[in-house]
Amino acid sequence: MDITNSVALVTGANRGLGRAFAQRLLERGASKVYATARRPETVDLPGVEALALDVTDPASVRAAAQAAPDVSLLVNNAGIQTGTGLVTGSLEAVRHELETNMFGSLAMIRELAPALAANGGGAVVNVLSAMSWFGVNGANSYHMTKAAAWAMTNGVRLELAGQGTLVTAVHLGLADTDMSAGWAVDKLAPSDLADAALDGVEKGAAEVLADQWSRDVKSRLPLAPEEFNAAMDRALAALTAG
Repeated sequence: MDITNSVALVTGANRGLGRAFAQRLLERGASKVYATARRPETVDLPGVEALALDVTDPASVRAAAQAAPDVSLLVNNAGIQTGTGLVTGSLEAVRHELETNMFGSLAMIRELAPALAANGGGAVVNVLSAMSWFGVNGANSYHMTKAAAWAMTNGVRLELAGQGTLVTAVHLGLADTDMSAGWAVDKLAPSDLADAALDGVEKGAAEVLADQWSRDVKSRLPLAPEEFNAAMDRALAALTAG
């Protein structure tokens, strides 16, 4: 798929990765970019069309889809990280994180799939995480939601293949956003993440590993669970040690 002259809709586009996606889409020649946020007045990027969207609200998702019938590229970026554990943490927080990070993206795909088909097939980008593949105490709810979103991405890829829609999973370690502000480590620039994802779309890639961290984590998946966890403990210790 060619980004030039595409019509894109980006969720969570008022800051961080979403804003970077919207900006790079414009700079790479998209003819229109719908930049969505729960509060559209917080979208401050010139040249986009701001839309109200709460991905956890079916009526809001439906309204956004109806307002953007010309979409050929959906970027599912909106997400949260609550820092919740699975066993003793708030179950309400776990459910909210799952509703946002997985069901919200799925709802957008379901609503926009007919428009994508009508506009030549197009593409879906799901912004996932290296934490699709590993947990860590203090963020296991996030891990679960990203693992679920990865499985969902693999499933919808199969279901949308018949209408010619590319579905690209994008994994990364840490990007320089508000979510990672507490980590004093090297981080991926949001614009670099957006470019890696859009390059993947133009190449027809089903998966983009946007940084060395995500590539390293995925390379460990064939290990036995005990070996994998030990390797991740060492990698996280090295990361936080600087």
